[in-house]
Amino acid sequence: MENGAVLPEVKIAYETYGQLNEKKDNAVLVCHALTGNAHVSGTAGHPGWWDGLVGPEKWLDTDQYFVICSNVLGGCSGSTGPASLNPKTGRPYATSFPTVTIRDMVRAQKALLDQLGIPRLRCVIGGSMGGMQVLEWGILYPDFMDCLIPIATAARFSPMAIAYNHVAREAIMSDPAWQGGEYYPGPGPVKGLSIARAVGMISYRTAELFEERFGRRLQQSEEPQRELDFHSTYAVESYLRYQGEKLVRRFDANSYLYLLKAMDTHDICRDRGSLAEVLNVIQAEVLLIGVEEDLLYEISHLRNLYQMLKSLYKRTKMLTFSSPFGHDAFLVETDLIGPVVKQVLMQGV
Repeated sequence: MENGAVLPEVKIAYETYGQLNEKKDNAVLVCHALTGNAHVSGTAGHPGWWDGLVGPEKWLDTDQYFVICSNVLGGCSGSTGPASLNPKTGRPYATSFPTVTIRDMVRAQKALLDQLGIPRLRCVIGGSMGGMQVLEWGILYPDFMDCLIPIATAARFSPMAIAYNHVAREAIMSDPAWQGGEYYPGPGPVKGLSIARAVGMISYRTAELFEERFGRRLQQSEEPQRELDFHSTYAVESYLRYQGEKLVRRFDANSYLYLLKAMDTHDICRDRGSLAEVLNVIQAEVLLIGVEEDLLYEISHLRNLYQMLKSLYKRTKMLTFSSPFGHDAFLVETDLIGPVVKQVLMQGV
């Protein structure tokens, strides 16, 4: 791993969609975001997290491309992470699990592709933390893919984004049920993780969307509420609570902490040189996609990345669009990003 640690055993959970052709030149790797997993498309009987983009006869057409998506190293959806058993102790790693970086995730994905016998990728695509992985792919393995599509991301995680993660981290670690990370096999810091998710949801959306969807309405309940009652609840509060409660049923709190740290440490220039020097390594074509209202990854960071790539004479293109969904627009507004993704896959930048 990047920090010198060694994991004696590593499992990477993955799903594939479509068929690898005889030339083995139609493989596309999809990289997921913070709370994502390998189930990118709903062909297995339940909805995938990017169903609007990936699937048969969709923008990323699995009738044409062989799509691979794996759960990241450090995750909790089948891949080795803090909840996994340490073969040396027979107990969950918990916080003895080594710090994971985006580069570690990408190296694990490359090992998976080697095992699958995939010699080259047509494209690597992903948004948010997935976009971080896309950029690292272009630097760690510059001659392994034809194109990179990083969406709603940045070359380095900003101080403001780290601040959001700090509050989320404090919510989890301040929950007495966290127990220093040694809460297995119990449910762990359910309340803390729920609050952390609420913090995330605020950064993923926009004031415009909250105003339109919730306004200042009180949440409907069996007993009528009055606004001046101490325990009255606004609809937006109920929404955030619901999102938190939904996440804790499927996500491990320690994994959440480790993936937050991976995002915090993301900086493609770390121990490598200047931004120009690092980007000059990239050989693939690059399609950058950004959301004007993104609170987590300010669009200015992506524009700077685009200008730097252009100055280095890299084949690059940038798509920006507005959406009340803010950062989460990369998951929701698939009809806006899909056509240009399809075009680049077919014709290049």
